[in-house]
Amino acid sequence: METAFTELVGVEHPVVQTGMGWVAGPRLVSGAANAGALGILASATMTLDQLRSAVREVKSRTPDGTPFGVNLRADAGDAAERAQLIIDEGVRVASFALAPSKELIARLGDAGVVVIPSIGARRHAEKVAAWGADAVIVQGGEGGGHTGDVATTVLLPQVVDAVDIPVIAAGGFSDGRGLVAALSYGAAGIAMGTRFLLTSDSTVPDAVKAEYLKATVKDVAVTTAVDGLPHRMLRTELVDSLERAGRARALVRAVRHAAAFRKLSGLSWPQMVRDGLAMKHGKDLSWSQVLLAANTPMLLKASMVEGRTDLGVMASGQVAGVIDDLPSCAELVSRVMAEAQQALESLEALHSLRTLPPPG
Repeated sequence: METAFTELVGVEHPVVQTGMGWVAGPRLVSGAANAGALGILASATMTLDQLRSAVREVKSRTPDGTPFGVNLRADAGDAAERAQLIIDEGVRVASFALAPSKELIARLGDAGVVVIPSIGARRHAEKVAAWGADAVIVQGGEGGGHTGDVATTVLLPQVVDAVDIPVIAAGGFSDGRGLVAALSYGAAGIAMGTRFLLTSDSTVPDAVKAEYLKATVKDVAVTTAVDGLPHRMLRTELVDSLERAGRARALVRAVRHAAAFRKLSGLSWPQMVRDGLAMKHGKDLSWSQVLLAANTPMLLKASMVEGRTDLGVMASGQVAGVIDDLPSCAELVSRVMAEAQQALESLEALHSLRTLPPPG
């Protein structure tokens, strides 16, 4: 299935595996890439050396020239160094959770890197398109992690109508019917996070995957208790306790987590302060919200890496409530494309029935 997105990036199928922190490592990304989708490494939880090693591991696990991407934090103090790394390593795609600067987009574009920011509002899509972004991922409120409150079915057509670059739909997708629906809105593909997290290629511990598989749609909720921003995740006893804890206790916990993340990431305190300033400016946050943001990476690590569902949070799209198996990436992508073909054939058959001449 060829679309403007597959032609732009060079992948076989119009499917993206998103860059989830602590989840989208070399094994998952190479699994998605080998299945013909676009796999994206999550770099925010990696040092520069770890990122370089991860990029090279993906290359070693995939045929030469296989496209994949790296997700970058546009507001990170070392964003320029990370951008240069993916240029030097010949990575095909740079994705961003926040809008990169016009200068960074130009620098990556001049080096032949495809720039695909993720956005949650029409005006953001218009801005990055005007700055030279090659495509955008549009996430509706159904999506996991930090999210907005506008449903994909409302946000997607707004963005498709507003920009003339390929639009990839995210938030609520898990199968081929969703892909066809997104294409009917004018999208050029779909991006999936939770669905790829729940594959056999994902390194997320089995106990954590089990929590996702038993969740219903109503077990996936939005809370601001983790970092002061709307964050969609599985509702657990820990999330309930965070909501009851109050701001003072949450800030104390955030300071402790900031110290732990500094040690893990290799960042100095001045670097973390600079990142905090950039985050504060980019999202118009209060200082307490910036400090609370330190909770996110460590609480995610506790679950996604260490398997501690009692001590960590589990970011999740609402679609977790309709997922009940753990296919490989190859099986998943093959299934999605087969379902999409079946859906298209059903639509074609319906069209044929409607165009038959009247009897008699």
